[in-house]
Amino acid sequence: MQQGYRQQHIMDFGKEPLRPEWGRRTIPNRLTCRGDERIKRVLLFLLFSALVAAFNAPVTYADGMQDDVDRAVAIIQAFRNIPERSIPLEVLRNARGVAIMTVIKAGFIVSGRGGSGVVVARTGKGWSGPSAIGTGGAGFGFQIGAEETDFIFVLNTREAVEAFSHGGNLQFGGNMSIAAGPLGRTAEADVTPVAAVYAYSRSQGLFAGMSLEGAVIVTRNEMNAEYYGGPVTPGQILSGKVKAPAGARKLQKALARY
Repeated sequence: MQQGYRQQHIMDFGKEPLRPEWGRRTIPNRLTCRGDERIKRVLLFLLFSALVAAFNAPVTYADGMQDDVDRAVAIIQAFRNIPERSIPLEVLRNARGVAIMTVIKAGFIVSGRGGSGVVVARTGKGWSGPSAIGTGGAGFGFQIGAEETDFIFVLNTREAVEAFSHGGNLQFGGNMSIAAGPLGRTAEADVTPVAAVYAYSRSQGLFAGMSLEGAVIVTRNEMNAEYYGGPVTPGQILSGKVKAPAGARKLQKALARY
């Protein structure tokens, strides 16, 4: 009986019959698949952790705060050079302050963003010196790409300036109303503020337009201390009680026309 069984399988397959242990190959394969899934989960977790660590801290540059100040001047000029996307003169002339930031967003499965910039306020003698600010955060979503966005936030109210003056954290869209600002010369006729903050952005990248509504903006006290040569508060800077460093004159000059 056993011999006939062996002969039948040899005739059917033309080779040595299946051995009992061959039928158990599916078990190691399943274990391997489960192991692969665990490895993928660990890798995704490590990737997410790296993004959170990288983007929960504001972006800093080699030249420190002066680089942010110079970048702010370039951003103002860039907006001015695009008439149809420019900020109406009356909006800036009525502004109580301006915050200017560059934010970088990148993602692969999970996403993160980080950015830095400065905020200045109008005083009785012109524009104040710059106070350092930053933002950072991480998110979820199947997004792949990178984007760098320049933001100009026009502070329309004294309360908006005071929110930056107090230091600490503030949230656009949370404890401060924010709206897309009017654009171009056609908007000159109606510039009555409808929100505490007007937002303007300019970006290039693979993501759709980035919004900072809901983002937390933080004061970078260490950068202020380094730039001004000692401990100083945002309130002292934005009220004009602290003399602006020589490196800030270009920014003050760029805003002087408003």
